[in-house]
Amino acid sequence: MRIAVSGSTGLVGSEVVASLSAVGHEVVRLVRRAPAPAEKAVRWDPEKGEVDAAGLEGLDAVVHLAGENIASGRWTAARKAAIRDSRVNGTRLLCDTLAGLARPPMTLVCASAIGYYGDRGADVLTEESPPGAGFLPEVCREWEAATEIAARKGIRVVALRIGVVLSPRGGALSRMLPPFRAGLGGVIGNGRQYVSWIALDDLVGVVLHALRSGELRGPVNAVAPVPVTNRELTEVLGKVLSRPTLFPVPAFALRLAFGEMVDALMLASARVAPRRLEETGYRFRFPELGGALLHLLRKGETP
Repeated sequence: MRIAVSGSTGLVGSEVVASLSAVGHEVVRLVRRAPAPAEKAVRWDPEKGEVDAAGLEGLDAVVHLAGENIASGRWTAARKAAIRDSRVNGTRLLCDTLAGLARPPMTLVCASAIGYYGDRGADVLTEESPPGAGFLPEVCREWEAATEIAARKGIRVVALRIGVVLSPRGGALSRMLPPFRAGLGGVIGNGRQYVSWIALDDLVGVVLHALRSGELRGPVNAVAPVPVTNRELTEVLGKVLSRPTLFPVPAFALRLAFGEMVDALMLASARVAPRRLEETGYRFRFPELGGALLHLLRKGETP
């Protein structure tokens, strides 16, 4: 297939591009600069509302992963606006453009997040569960709603509600590794909050599964089938690294340092089940945390 990918230089996007290319698909990157003459790329600028629509003609599918990093700093009003706009406005621009093409692509796989569910304690959450309350659930609802024009045009839209992506090269795990390797790791808050995670390898597999599974559409929870509490995550990571985990991080200290972001990203509990993936036959390479961490942190794989 000929597949366009946004966010192609990010942690997930770069792996998706490599995997698509490895199995023979032609990848066209969406970039914010003028592409080189021989480069397989299409220019777009979500902030200015600009996209080279002609360059998107003849696509079979689009994988849309672009969005501002939600965990790179304290959530000021300006930061929250950037997080929302990069997802909602960028998705709306892309979907409006795809819907207006002479030959729209058959499939759009669009990133969303389990932030849709908010802080839900120990409740098991499926794709049928209602949204939560707060900033992240609001962003995710608007993010997914921005794809509706593409769906009305007949494009099969899959909204991947992505959990905590585990990779030593970026994201939450890469930030946890230095203190844990130094023997300074510990639970966050009371440690009872559920962490719904997915190994990077499986997330790439889920994207490929969504592209080829014609019966899959709408929201899809992109998480491993065995979520863990923060305490369990702490214990398993300590065992894999052969390090003690005796230094808890109190919630009040995190709130002082990072503000509102802490409650949404570190202390919120979301016990999410990948119901639609299981129903459509996706087989996880790493369904359990221990095996995932052993794979991710094996010798030679960490930076």
